[in-house]
Amino acid sequence: MKGFSIGNVKIAHPFMLAPMAGVSDLPFRVLCKEQGASLVCMEMISAKALEYHNRNTLELLRIDPGENPVSLQLFGSDPEVVSAQAAAIEERPFDILDLNMGCPVPKVVGNGEGSALMKDPVRAGRIIEMTVKRIRKPVTVKIRKGFDDGHVNAVEIARIAQESGASAVAVHGRTREQFYSGKADWEIIRQVKEALSIPVIGNGDVTDPAQAEAMMKQTGCDGVMIGRGARGNPWIFGRILSYLETGKDPGRPDGETIRDMILRHAREQIRYNGEMMGIRQMRKHVAWYTAGLKFSARIRDEVNRAETYEQLEKLVDSLTKDTL
Repeated sequence: MKGFSIGNVKIAHPFMLAPMAGVSDLPFRVLCKEQGASLVCMEMISAKALEYHNRNTLELLRIDPGENPVSLQLFGSDPEVVSAQAAAIEERPFDILDLNMGCPVPKVVGNGEGSALMKDPVRAGRIIEMTVKRIRKPVTVKIRKGFDDGHVNAVEIARIAQESGASAVAVHGRTREQFYSGKADWEIIRQVKEALSIPVIGNGDVTDPAQAEAMMKQTGCDGVMIGRGARGNPWIFGRILSYLETGKDPGRPDGETIRDMILRHAREQIRYNGEMMGIRQMRKHVAWYTAGLKFSARIRDEVNRAETYEQLEKLVDSLTKDTL
């Protein structure tokens, strides 16, 4: 599978992990990289929180030596603050800086950040241009189809991003108003691709290898960014690569493989976050790993009471017998 470049960063193949708050933390990125993701994207980080040296925010900056190439995502609405903080952290070991202009969360939008910037193309352009001028690493931008159905302006914002010096644009095929409901519009991704000369990455509704192939064929995009389709499913990247090479989807792993991955994920969480926080973080991941399986509601209930690795291991071992 042919790769491409984002600025001076070579991307081995088109299939990458999307940035997801509360999901694409370091342990999960490591697993997705091991399973074949060409690029892994970090959780979004507030430029304003960086400016004030917020401890929790600084924790989000941790990068494992084995996960490169990795993209670090900043969000903010003040061009001076965003660009200054990008410069302040540039020496950290990330490869690409991504600017979030697509987050739909009300708190973020209410501050004029995330997808709110799609309503302010001039400000969006200034943020991109000032950041590109202040750092040497490639700058990318993640946007949505538009703010709502009455303001579908992904092509306009993408052109501004390119003119302002961005090295690539990622497009989620939903408006902010949709959040993650309804169907992603791949047609808007195609329109952005046709309008730009820099790489365009498609995002939205890719949950299996056939959909990944279909998005590339329909839109002509250079890359496919997989978000919710990777939750509890880090194997999706390897599955896509195998499907495109052989024409066959290996499908969902067997129960033993799922069990081993849950416990490997838990060990990584404990390694970076300590046992108490690591096991608590695993509760949502176990729900995703086991979604759709027999007794999944019981699984979610029982894992929410787990406090130690031993308790989690015992639960997962019993589930392997009963449900996986």
